Amino acid sequence: MTPDAVPLGGPRFQTEPARLYREMRRDHGAVTPVVLDGDVPAWLVVGYRELHQVTGDPVLFSRDSELWNQWDVIPDDWPLLPMIGRKQPSILYTVGERHRERAGMISDALEAVDPFELRGHAERFADELIDGLCTSGEADLIGQYAMLLPVRVLARLYGFPDEEGPGLVTALNDMIDGRERAIAGQQHLGSSMAQLLADRKADPADDVVSRMLRNESGFTDEEIMQDLMVMMAAGHQPTADWIGNSLRLMLTDDRFAASLFGGRNSVAEAMNEVLWEDTPSQNIAGRWASRDTQLGGRRIRAGDLLILGLQGANSDPQVRTDAAALTGGNNAHFSFGHGEHRCPFPAQEVAEVVARTGIEVVLDRLPDIDLAVPADSLTRRPSPWLRGLTELPVRFTPVPAL
Repeated sequence: MTPDAVPLGGPRFQTEPARLYREMRRDHGAVTPVVLDGDVPAWLVVGYRELHQVTGDPVLFSRDSELWNQWDVIPDDWPLLPMIGRKQPSILYTVGERHRERAGMISDALEAVDPFELRGHAERFADELIDGLCTSGEADLIGQYAMLLPVRVLARLYGFPDEEGPGLVTALNDMIDGRERAIAGQQHLGSSMAQLLADRKADPADDVVSRMLRNESGFTDEEIMQDLMVMMAAGHQPTADWIGNSLRLMLTDDRFAASLFGGRNSVAEAMNEVLWEDTPSQNIAGRWASRDTQLGGRRIRAGDLLILGLQGANSDPQVRTDAAALTGGNNAHFSFGHGEHRCPFPAQEVAEVVARTGIEVVLDRLPDIDLAVPADSLTRRPSPWLRGLTELPVRFTPVPAL
């Protein structure tokens, strides 16, 4: 690894990621050498075309983490293990035909979710959360709202009791932030999923977990449990950040002011703008080179880890010739991934319905909402992986609960 490798972490991912990605591209090109916690080397792919190449070639750039050439220096308590783990029996590390079968099982289970029922759950939980804060005239729309909504909807779709939602939120955040509680968070999520699986085997219902158990492709309980953990992690936190980042944009950017005063046409536009400019899923691990190759002018060795720089690629000036312009209906971003390991389309639809409903309920219930602090004082979680606000303080005229 080169001596000028960039640490994949630190405050700049929180404070100025757009500038940081520009500097990476200027100094290193489309494929940037980075170091992870513990001085572990990797490559960050920030070029749009290069990322398209990596995600479109699952043979050369595999999801099989057993290929990694760094396992002999990775300790058992490495905090990034939940994000970059040894090969596990989940869809993340499955390749080839078996992966396609698993993706089909997940898609079928989610596609069977009734869209009107989904929106109804999202509206009901959103209204309950707004009821809990609307009489005070002030709130934190991250901690009191966005961080609680997606997991409650997903828990209902999967079959969890509603009261388990808060514990799942904490576990997911600990796991994704990649710090000292990451492994404990992963263990809590795993035990919760195992219990839900046992409950649904004994008492099937009309929910996602029961439909996955009915699949006849021969998946084990352990495989289904691992996939449920992936689905919960991928479905909750990015959707919560999509809500938070979209509300921040609408509260701070004059282009979306009309949405705050009765208009709804630009809600979808704001959400799409976030997926281009401020995407929740900034960097994703990962792919492993199955043989020596070249990428973006770099020599990639067999077993090297490549991190998918989704936000870096979204802002690549070779494809974003007018980065200041609104993206409108252009959805050629990488925020849901690309290739056979992209986010399944039914899962994207669930995330979009939950996020859009969550935003619209806020605007409907709190029509004169405004930021309670200067926009430049808003801070982000210290994570290079997912980008979201630590809080979004707002004020509004108190209104009665429903």
